[in-house]
Amino acid sequence: MLLTMQLLDIQSIPVESTQQPLSIESTLQDLILYDCSIDINQPGRELKKLFEENLVLPGVILRKNGEFWGVLSRRRFLEILSRRYGPELFLRRAIHLLYEYAHTETLSLPANTKIVDATQLALDRLPELLYEPIAVQFEHKHEQLLDVHHLLLAHTHVHELTTKLLHEQTRSKLLQTEKMASLGAMVAGVSHEILNPVNFICGNLEYLSSYTADLMQVLQAYEDEFSGNSSTIEALKETLEFDFLVKDLPKMVESINIGSNRLRKIISALRSFSHMDEVMKRPMDIHECLDNTLLILNSRIKNSIEIVKQYEHLPRVDCFSGQLSQVFTNLLANAIDALTERLESNQAESSWKPQILIATKLLPASPRYARGSVEILLQDNGIGIPAQLQAKIFELFFTTKPVGKGTGFGLAIARQIVVEKHGGELSLQSELGVGTTFTIALPLG
Repeated sequence: MLLTMQLLDIQSIPVESTQQPLSIESTLQDLILYDCSIDINQPGRELKKLFEENLVLPGVILRKNGEFWGVLSRRRFLEILSRRYGPELFLRRAIHLLYEYAHTETLSLPANTKIVDATQLALDRLPELLYEPIAVQFEHKHEQLLDVHHLLLAHTHVHELTTKLLHEQTRSKLLQTEKMASLGAMVAGVSHEILNPVNFICGNLEYLSSYTADLMQVLQAYEDEFSGNSSTIEALKETLEFDFLVKDLPKMVESINIGSNRLRKIISALRSFSHMDEVMKRPMDIHECLDNTLLILNSRIKNSIEIVKQYEHLPRVDCFSGQLSQVFTNLLANAIDALTERLESNQAESSWKPQILIATKLLPASPRYARGSVEILLQDNGIGIPAQLQAKIFELFFTTKPVGKGTGFGLAIARQIVVEKHGGELSLQSELGVGTTFTIALPLG
């Protein structure tokens, strides 16, 4: 709706803009705004005429020589005129005299102010100013008026959108939690079933190695006894490549032994990681937990990523091993993503080598931790995190990754596990182009 009025040599153009579809990130410029201004030297009757012709107008912007002077609301104007001798005193005189008498504090906000923030600022005003219109500032010193009623309606709509989004995200989180719980139970069951035959293989490999050595001794004794007396045996040995067999068989048994032991470690790591529903803490070797996590993530750690371990001697720490494994997994996975992104973005110098440093340290007693604490440092030399995002990095649903690659759960859950479940601390230090460091502190005792 566009209304135009010519007031002597001063132009007053009330404009009611069309409200844009709102979202959670909507700003004041997306709302219905009124572009209506009048010079303060105009008589008050022109202002009265303007309000009578535009019944929805919440107020007017007062200008002096084209510059912003202030805001006079319809409510305040009618209140002054309703007083005794109000019309006689102000309708024939210049508007600035009325404004000086009826002046109230004006809330002026940039057009890019979010609706949620603007609503809070509007409600923080004195009760008598609650329904005073808000001046919305645009570029080039252009102001428009916002009716507080429209702002409150928009805030209600944004609140509904936020509630709906939180409901959807919570539902997604619950589904993910249920999925992870089912997956954990399945992994625990499968690990148990695989571990039985693996233990059988590992247990018998020792005997196989011993029996093989014994058989070799017997064969050697036969060879010493009948050496040179049987051309048939010599021909058979040559056909079967017996010399190579004697050398390779122990190596093969040792290789099987190494592989089965590695498989047993992987299964143990999976079993530990699947214990997400633990109800009691138990003493755990932090280094073993870190190594198990690296074992699980081994397929994601490319050959070019160097893992540097700086482990100090640590006592066992009472904790929920499965949950702490999830923390390490989330942090290390983020480090791998940061290094991979830097590699793929061609921002890495020729001398740069992707690296993850894992360091542990035993800290003495402090006011916060009476019995001391354990510090775990996970550091990468990836792309880093912008300073303006670091304050939000542990917020639920916040992610710096592209859509489809980040859920916004990982770091929030990690902090919850460390802080709420273990009474520890999880902090972040990061610099663009240098890397990111996550530091975990876990109390002893």
